Amino acid sequence: MRKGKITRFYRGARRHPKWDLGTPPNPRDRSALRLARRGLRDRVLDPAFYLRGVMVLGTVTLILLPLGADIFTTARIGTLAVSGSQSPGCRLAGVTDGDTVRLYCPNRGLISARLTGFDTPELFSPKCASELKNAIRAKWALRWMMMTAQEVTFVREGTDHYGRALVFASVDGVPVARSMIARGMARSYDGEARLGWC
Repeated sequence: MRKGKITRFYRGARRHPKWDLGTPPNPRDRSALRLARRGLRDRVLDPAFYLRGVMVLGTVTLILLPLGADIFTTARIGTLAVSGSQSPGCRLAGVTDGDTVRLYCPNRGLISARLTGFDTPELFSPKCASELKNAIRAKWALRWMMMTAQEVTFVREGTDHYGRALVFASVDGVPVARSMIARGMARSYDGEARLGWC
């Protein structure tokens, strides 16, 4: 300490100048506002901004569209008469793929039912891209058939080797198998060896 001159101590006196981040921007300062606007404009003009939005929207759509369609189908059809079964009053809970549906029966709960008389491409284990594409088309064709029907009837015919209920289905008096085959979404199938779709 020099005689006559006192140096006051203050916090950060020996800090390196690079550690100083400067003063926070003043929101009333026009230059800061201009920089913020420019940053927003650059972000909006950046293609990655839109790509991110499209990816989020696509993901949400892929999740919500099938779920919404199943809810709409269930609400639209209501209680279905499942004749030939011990638990009448089953409701259609959803469409699994082009030839499998989920039914909710009061005595049994949620069951998987394989529709008889036709076969569609595999949705969950496709052998090629065209099989996957046709499986998605078949699933939506069956879902649309169920959504637009006035009357849907299921008749239980037994159980397959996977434990699914085998069910004959008709929509407005027309067998679902006949409609799906006529639209080119399915092939006739009687339980024998299945042919490939590729």
